[in-house]
This record gives sequence, structure tokens and C-alpha cells, in this order.
Amino acid sequence: MDIKAKVDEIVSKVKGNPDLMNDFKKDPEKTVEGIIGMDIPDGAVDQVVNGVKAALAGDRLGGVADKIKGLF
Repeated sequence: MDIKAKVDEIVSKVKGNPDLMNDFKKDPEKTVEGIIGMDIPDGAVDQVVNGVKAALAGDRLGGVADKIKGLF
């Protein structure tokens, strides 16, 4: 499994769907498996969930950084 590709796929789906975002916040493992459409082994699902969380956090931080840059 190409974890980076799966993370990218999930991030794009979660970012584009507020319901999926809420589901991901409540139960990230179940949401990831639902998006992918298969049961993922625990070690792999943890990597995917952490990658999605990092990507989503990076997007939020990037947006904040862009706004702060405009102040200086």
C-alpha cells in the first residue's frame, strides 16, 4: 500500500466534505477505512491517520501563516 497516496486521497476527500471531516474527528480509523473501502491492519491505519492529521494541520497552519505574512 502506498501510504502517501492514500493520505493524499483521504485528505482531499475529507477537506471537501464537512460531514467526512466531522466523522474523521470523531473516529479517524473508521473514517479512513470507510473512505478506502477496506479493513487496514492496525499499524498501517495508524500511519495513514497520523499522515492525514498532519496534512490537515499543515493546511490550517499554512493558511494562518499566509495571513500573518500579510501583516508585516
